[in-house]
Amino acid sequence: MTVVLAVVCSDGVVIGADSQITDSERGLSFPAQKLHPLGSCAAWGGSGARGVLNDLRPLLEDSATAILEAPDIGDELQERVLPVFKKHYENYIPDVPGEGDGGGVSAYLLAAGYSQGGPWIVEINPNGLIGRYEDVGFHAIGSGAPMAQQAGALLSHFRMTERSVEYGVVGVVRVLEALDRTSPSVGEPFSVACIREEGAHHLDEKEIAKALKDSKRWRDLEQEALDRLFD
Repeated sequence: MTVVLAVVCSDGVVIGADSQITDSERGLSFPAQKLHPLGSCAAWGGSGARGVLNDLRPLLEDSATAILEAPDIGDELQERVLPVFKKHYENYIPDVPGEGDGGGVSAYLLAAGYSQGGPWIVEINPNGLIGRYEDVGFHAIGSGAPMAQQAGALLSHFRMTERSVEYGVVGVVRVLEALDRTSPSVGEPFSVACIREEGAHHLDEKEIAKALKDSKRWRDLEQEALDRLFD
């Protein structure tokens, strides 16, 4: 299971991902980096076929400036990503004699950043369609996305879009923690990037550890408030 999620904040956007890769065919799971820089003021993550995502990584790294300076970032991402998708789709052999289900080649991409005067969240789905979610303020992809969307809905009353990226970081980490507890195929270490107008900052291990402590303090404060509800 994979989850990549992004949330819009008052002064930027935060994007995060888990690091657990599950190979169901071989019964293996292992950590892997799922969140990658996209130029100086954006980041992206993907879910689905690793071969597709591995091909996208150098392509997006090399074309980051053109993507971020394009009149429409969604259109530019689509133009870069679709040839990679099509190449894998055209060469995919769905039925191999003597082998079980080898999986598919579909992949999702979620990118978030701050450019052209504001934050943005763009999804390219396996069909090549563009989704824009900065107006919604939250989006997630991956097999863990339905649970992430539910967790995001449960946190919506905290009005993250009206708070700074510091709050967004803790909100993203809290959603990832919830999925870590409920799914054996979502796991740490978590990757998080907070992106403001001045650029993207990818949190290091110490900063992630602090975000985890802040998440725990948030839960403790909620518990304290609930304990006093009927005082």
